[in-house]
Amino acid sequence: MKSSIYLKILLFIVGLIGFSIGIALLFFPIVFEASAGIYLNKNDFSLLSEIRSSGGTLIVFGTVIVLGAFKPSFTKISLQTAILVYFAYGLSRLYSIIADGIPSPTILNAAISEIVIGIICTGFYLKHKE
Repeated sequence: MKSSIYLKILLFIVGLIGFSIGIALLFFPIVFEASAGIYLNKNDFSLLSEIRSSGGTLIVFGTVIVLGAFKPSFTKISLQTAILVYFAYGLSRLYSIIADGIPSPTILNAAISEIVIGIICTGFYLKHKE
């Protein structure tokens, strides 16, 4: 896969976003979710487990995405991972809007951002594939 400084910057930024959100979900789920108007019960161990597990997943995927900015052999898989992760989250939120209704503005903005990032990553993938 051809690489450019813009692709490296993109991978670094979107990977760092995923990694950072993963850290927040894994280690600070109650505070992080409260920032979006979601109030968790600290005694709801099952729900906290579900949230923390997605945090760990985002840490791993964020790391893979960031690696593509620095290691050329990871660039293609990093970009593909970014496309899959951001579209999965964004389109799942879109389905939730259809099935459940409009969420808080923070969650709605997250959905829009995730879909936009997925589109940008797809554009870079199509432009830089060999």
